[in-house]
Amino acid sequence: MSNLQKTFSIKASEIDKKWRLIDAEGKVLGRLASDIALILRGKTKPSFTPHMDMGDNVVVINAEKVVLTGKKSDDKEYFRHSKYPGGEKFINIKKIKAEDPEFILRNAVKGMMPKNKLSREILKNLRIYAGPEHPHAAQQPEIIA
Repeated sequence: MSNLQKTFSIKASEIDKKWRLIDAEGKVLGRLASDIALILRGKTKPSFTPHMDMGDNVVVINAEKVVLTGKKSDDKEYFRHSKYPGGEKFINIKKIKAEDPEFILRNAVKGMMPKNKLSREILKNLRIYAGPEHPHAAQQPEIIA
């Protein structure tokens, strides 16, 4: 009985949040979104606790240069509905990429999060910028290749 280990549970005051910078230029959308989701949730840390926001802050630059494989750039569409009869709207990914390139990556990461209140809190730690400039240089983000 003396060699039993106690379950370790991290406290909110012990969480160490870092800043990470990711360059999306030339990266595939789904694979990049998957990596970002892991970092945001905190699953890359050995002390991962599912019910707490313990992931790092992520800054993504060059979101407009993310790559889609196959024929997705021609075929993929986003669906919206106004909740009125006949209120369906389909928008091609090319149009969205031209108008709001951050939306594509944010939507992909959001789809990889659990559907609950915690994921909405976690998504506040994600900052996406279309170009190479970002205003978070003071936080000295760690660059991830």
